[in-house]
Amino acid sequence: MIETNEQLFLRVVEAGSLKAAAEQVGTDPSSVSRKIAGLEARLGVKLLQRSTRRSEPTEAGFLYYEGMRKLLDEQAALEANVARETETPRGLLRVSAPNNVGEAHVAPVLTSMVTMYPDLKVELILMGEAPDLNEKGIDVSIRVGPLPDSTLICRKLAEVPMVLVASPGYLKGRPFPNEPRDLLDHDFLLFSRKLQAEPLAFIGPDGLQTVKVTGKFIINSVSILHRLTEEGLGISIGSRLVLRDRLDSGELVQLLPGYQMTPYPLYATYASTAFVPAKIRCFVDLMVRYSSGVFRD
Repeated sequence: MIETNEQLFLRVVEAGSLKAAAEQVGTDPSSVSRKIAGLEARLGVKLLQRSTRRSEPTEAGFLYYEGMRKLLDEQAALEANVARETETPRGLLRVSAPNNVGEAHVAPVLTSMVTMYPDLKVELILMGEAPDLNEKGIDVSIRVGPLPDSTLICRKLAEVPMVLVASPGYLKGRPFPNEPRDLLDHDFLLFSRKLQAEPLAFIGPDGLQTVKVTGKFIINSVSILHRLTEEGLGISIGSRLVLRDRLDSGELVQLLPGYQMTPYPLYATYASTAFVPAKIRCFVDLMVRYSSGVFRD
């Protein structure tokens, strides 16, 4: 490793001579002398009293040696801490996620991490809207759906299969939808305004079909959305995985089973930096592994 002029100066002081320092780094004494002279010229002060056998620091040189030795020792300690940080998750990991995804899928991963890494603490923030990572001090944000352009690192975790569902009570006395255009005659319960503003897309026997639906309720709580669906207030869109038990029990009915809805992408996003702490890398890797086993059609 090539040493800086400052490091060579420390080595000369500690070795006692230019010759001894040169032997330690595998060069000749004249090369070391030239570099020390360059350092003295830059600082505008004489650092070493040279002789044929020994090189001792001047008064200014001794002050410079003490200060530089402290700085380099602190740098070495810092780099050692950073190296450990890159290997083992530690410190506080703050993760944000949509309420339902956070409760069902992020919390179990964080629980396993706390068990595996005793020096790690976690905070899970459940919310509807995607936060500003810098403003909120969040390390990783789990997001569902298409992402806007940003400088964040976005790692795709899964494609979440989606289905249309309604309760038997809602369907009673109403025309059963057999194709996407039949949905125009129905009421929807929607998670966001965006779902009402943009048409739903379906892939079926005749290819891609789209239909724009309207809703009586817009509410960004999946648990309340499911409850209102079960109470017969309208049709809703949900994850096949989350709704599987309700579909199996008959509490809810899947609509348009011959058509495939566009799946919702699930992402982990975090700030783009040269140094990514182990707590972030490990969490995202675990989420990828967890999601590949869970979010299957």
